[in-house]
Amino acid sequence: MTETHDQALDLDVEQGVDDVADFDAFFAEQAQPRRGVPLRLFGRTYTLPPTLPALYMLQLHRVMRSTNPEDINRLLAALFGPEAVNHWAENGMDDRQLGIVLMWATANVASPGSLSMEQAAAEYDKREAAKGKARAATTRPRPKNRPKGKGKRPNSGRQ
Repeated sequence: MTETHDQALDLDVEQGVDDVADFDAFFAEQAQPRRGVPLRLFGRTYTLPPTLPALYMLQLHRVMRSTNPEDINRLLAALFGPEAVNHWAENGMDDRQLGIVLMWATANVASPGSLSMEQAAAEYDKREAAKGKARAATTRPRPKNRPKGKGKRPNSGRQ
């Protein structure tokens, strides 16, 4: 059962703060101060957040099923800031470049230094090639049925 915000506040007062699972304190204890990884793109320097924001993860699932450019803007804004996509588009970024930057950024937010730009490009190209093969397999026309011959087949059982 989900409580509303008001019910949660009432619960704090009724039970006392000691009885509440305190995620604020837990996450504060777990936090390891870390700077985000910087990157330069089209003359601007961006600093990735030290961890993947929840908003990015939520938007990522939405973007997978969306064709709305605003969804992509929101996703990228969570990592690079609200003006990044417009700046990149104005400077002629193509879909391959965008895919490589996203692959690199996502990997390096999670684990700084884990993926080089060259590795990101190779992985992006590999995934795109696999998609191309998958598309080719699904778009091939079905083989036509063999033309039926005249007369009976040798093993037809008819005499």
